[in-house]
Amino acid sequence: MSSDPSTTHHADSDTTHFGFQQVPTQEKTTLVREVFDSVADSYDVMNDLMSLGIHRLWKKFVIGQAQVRPGWQVLDLAGGTGDLAATFAQQVGAQGQVVLADINNNMLTVGRDRLMDKGLINAIEFAQVNAEALPFANNSFNLITIAFGLRNVTDKAAALESMLRCLKPGGRLMILEFSEVKLPVLRQLYDVYSFQILPRLGEWVAHDAESYRYLAESIRMHPNQATLQDMMQQAGFEQCSYHNLSGGIVALHSGYKF
Repeated sequence: MSSDPSTTHHADSDTTHFGFQQVPTQEKTTLVREVFDSVADSYDVMNDLMSLGIHRLWKKFVIGQAQVRPGWQVLDLAGGTGDLAATFAQQVGAQGQVVLADINNNMLTVGRDRLMDKGLINAIEFAQVNAEALPFANNSFNLITIAFGLRNVTDKAAALESMLRCLKPGGRLMILEFSEVKLPVLRQLYDVYSFQILPRLGEWVAHDAESYRYLAESIRMHPNQATLQDMMQQAGFEQCSYHNLSGGIVALHSGYKF
């Protein structure tokens, strides 16, 4: 899987990738924000359509692996519409804390509305943050999750180091992200789906084919399983591992701070 230098060390060049395009590094965050501004209102519907509902099973797997305990402090980064945060809030209880964080205000607004409908608005804190420079104190969280968000971060190394800083000793980072499909036949079908069908779905449902074309391209530019595991180790995480889901379409990475 291809990647540019910013996926393996701090982004210090003048350009980086935005999907398959090269753009000025300082502009990528704005471009990504525009994508999610566009798709926020239809994000959940599109997730169901794009994954045939399987994204719910992937997130359920994360929840099962996380083993969140009452009283924990949990940060759900790029938490968007709050799927994971809603369950974590119920698990940590009144003595715990869940922070739903996203760089995109529109996504946070949609998430806040959804969680209000579920009666969880008082159980969750909301924060608009950049994962590369988290505004939380050192050693704040027992668990940090980021689901389908890391590939949109410009400087992934900086983000991983920022997450490590914010974890408590013994704390865990879990990254759920699209990855490299391992089966050749599945890879061919996945490519057809990603570049021919997905943009049409985006046009039909969200009236925005380009944003979903970017999302497909961003998956291909994201570090594969072994590369991301190495990046986590370089950032200082220990006991790093990953588990492929759906043939490697998605992988769950895990690492600890000791």
